[in-house]
This record gives sequence, C-alpha cells and structure tokens, in this order.
Amino acid sequence: MQNEHQIIGLVTAAKDDLQKADNLIREYIPFIRSEASKCISRPCTEQDDEFSIAMIAFHEAIAGYERERGSFLHYAAMLIRSRIIDYQRKESRHRGNLSLEVERGEDEQTLMDTLADPRNEVEESVRLQATRQEIAELSAVMAEFGIGFSDVADNSPRQQRTLEACAAAIRFAAQNPQLLDELLRTKKLPLAQLVRGCGAERKTLERHRKYILAMLLIQTNGYEIIRGHLWQVLKRKGEVRV
Repeated sequence: MQNEHQIIGLVTAAKDDLQKADNLIREYIPFIRSEASKCISRPCTEQDDEFSIAMIAFHEAIAGYERERGSFLHYAAMLIRSRIIDYQRKESRHRGNLSLEVERGEDEQTLMDTLADPRNEVEESVRLQATRQEIAELSAVMAEFGIGFSDVADNSPRQQRTLEACAAAIRFAAQNPQLLDELLRTKKLPLAQLVRGCGAERKTLERHRKYILAMLLIQTNGYEIIRGHLWQVLKRKGEVRV
C-alpha cells in the first residue's frame, strides 16, 4: 500500500472522480474488511451487512477528508467504526432491546429521535484521536534524533531576527525535499547546505539546531494537524510562518 502522502493524493483525486473513488475502495477492501471485523469481533464477509456499511463509510471518508484530520486511514477507520456502531444500535432498537424506542406523544417520535445528533461528538473524537496519533508519531521520530518537545521549547528563537533566520532555513529545506530525505537518512541536520541555501549565519542555525531539526521533522511525514496548530500559534504571536 502507499505511504500517507500518496494516499492523500489519491483521496484528493477521488473526491471529484467516481471511478478513482471506486478504484481506491477496491484497493483498500482488505483494510475495510479488517476494520469491520474488529467491530463485530469475528471475520467479516461480503455477505455481512457490516461489510456494506464499512464500504459506504470508507467512501464517506473519501468525500469528507481534509488534511487537518490527520492520517486518512485513521480517519476512515474511526468513521467505519462509528457507522457500524450506529447500525448495531438501530438493529438493537428494532429488536425491542432499548426502551428509548418507545414512542412518545402524538408525533410518534421516540426518545432516541429527540436526542442530540451524536455525529458532532464522533467527528470531535476522530479529530482528537488523529491529533494524539500525530503527536505520538512525531514524539517517536524526534526520539530517534535525540530530542524531545521540551528541548524544542528551550531551544526556540526569542528574537525576531533570529526567528526569521531559522524560518528561512526551514523554508529552504521544505522546498528542497532531497534535504529532508538526507536528514532522515543520516539523522544529521544538513547545516552547510542550509547556510548556503538561505544565507543565514551558521552560528545562528547551530545555536537553534534542535528547534530547526524539530520543525524539519514536522515537514517530513504529513503532520498536517501539528503544522496547522503551529501556524495558528505563530500567527497569534505575530511571528513568521514556517
């Protein structure tokens, strides 16, 4: 299967192309079946209603996915789980297992019908889980480079001029993917290339190496939620977008 960047590209293309959406769904049938199986605690077959619901939920995930939701597959899995749970609850109600199904009043509405729509809570849960996943993944990657979030906070530029120099280095690396590939391969910050590329003083970049390293790692693996949050923080502080 594709990496996260490739998946996002395929999902974006599938939003407005039914054929591409169908192709993507077919490619991820093993994933869809696996997620449905987790919900029903047994192997899910194509004859199960839950399999059809999972397929529809996956298509819904394609249509509703935005980068700030984090990993697409994590978002799709949460949506599949939510829709199957909704289905199981409705089936349980139809069997008379829930007293919430008792009709109330002349309009024949049930108590369940009058409750607030739970989908907003589901969406918020999806977003929260995606954020936690991104933070955990980034923390693990940073640990491989010997840094943590506290190091980044302690190493952040304090002066506007220094921040601008670091931001220039980060932008240069982000615009040159080969530098990010070298960073991941060697586990070393390519300081010499950054200095040549952005014109900043080497001692400035060296002094804030951990900060720059963390910002570059955020650029490497689709951390859309973290990048969006970082942009909002910098915007509120009147600092430079990286």
